Amino acid sequence: MARRCPVSGKGVLVGMNVSHAHNRTKRRFLPNLQQTSLLSESLGRSVRMRLTTNAIRTIEKRGGLDAYLIGTANTKLDASLLKVKRQIVKAAEAKAA
Repeated sequence: MARRCPVSGKGVLVGMNVSHAHNRTKRRFLPNLQQTSLLSESLGRSVRMRLTTNAIRTIEKRGGLDAYLIGTANTKLDASLLKVKRQIVKAAEAKAA
């Protein structure tokens, strides 16, 4: 599983550990990925995703998973999120009809 957030796009960064004697060794900065379940009101179930804490805050600020996905352009969404967005739109259309 890739260490990349599908919402924010944050991934692994590379840098150096620098000792007091200025010895430099390579290290990796990993994103703060959390396994989370977000509730989708239109689907009536929760959707499990691996997101950064920053992305979780962004989704909550925008009004939840449904509002975030509907308000975001398809070109900016990951393939896994596009699949969920299609399900949400389909469920909303079925509810309206």
